[in-house]
Amino acid sequence: VQLQACGGGLVQAGGSLRLSCAASGRTFMSYRIHWFRQAPGKGREFVADISWAGTTNYIDSVKGRFTISRDNAYGKSTVYLQMNSLEPEDTAVYYCAAGLTTQGTPNYWGQGTLVTVSS
Repeated sequence: VQLQACGGGLVQAGGSLRLSCAASGRTFMSYRIHWFRQAPGKGREFVADISWAGTTNYIDSVKGRFTISRDNAYGKSTVYLQMNSLEPEDTAVYYCAAGLTTQGTPNYWGQGTLVTVSS
């Protein structure tokens, strides 16, 4: 499975950004696509994930502000993370990843994309 993330940038608090993760490979449909983030000086944190069929999970701190969605096409899938009402605490490097379950360690990782929210 290959993952390519993009869409990060600098935004003021209260603003919005949309991250994209392009997933491809022989068996990518078997995997949930996750978004993780790592803030400066902190560990990596699960943010949200989505299955091929569209079932989703979110951490509490982003519920109601972030929406994960998936656009499936032949041979590839693009997963979006729409981030609204951004807060300085959302500043982090965001990574997309592919795993078989929500709780398990992902099997594949994409490169990170930096999101900076200014106050």
